[in-house]
Amino acid sequence: MKHQKLSCNELKKSLTQLNSENTVRWYLEDEKLTKTFKFDDFNLAFEFMTRCATYAEQVNHHPEWYNVYGTVKVQLTTHDASGITFKDFAMATKMDSFGCIG
Repeated sequence: MKHQKLSCNELKKSLTQLNSENTVRWYLEDEKLTKTFKFDDFNLAFEFMTRCATYAEQVNHHPEWYNVYGTVKVQLTTHDASGITFKDFAMATKMDSFGCIG
């Protein structure tokens, strides 16, 4: 299924909805949906990444991410659409559900 890049209005609406229940917000950086998750230690951060990686394989949608100790910075974009799609917001929602580890 081909995904379409969201319009500015769709992007704003989706971002508002995504952040409505989050204390740590997703934001736009480098034209990507971005969030930094913080954990108490490396093991919890790695557990989060493992859960996300397993899900990413299932849905064939892989994040760009950076990990240092208990911090995982995530950036999402749909490369074949050259921008952010609803697929990125679905992944972000799933990642938020994995973010509560412990």
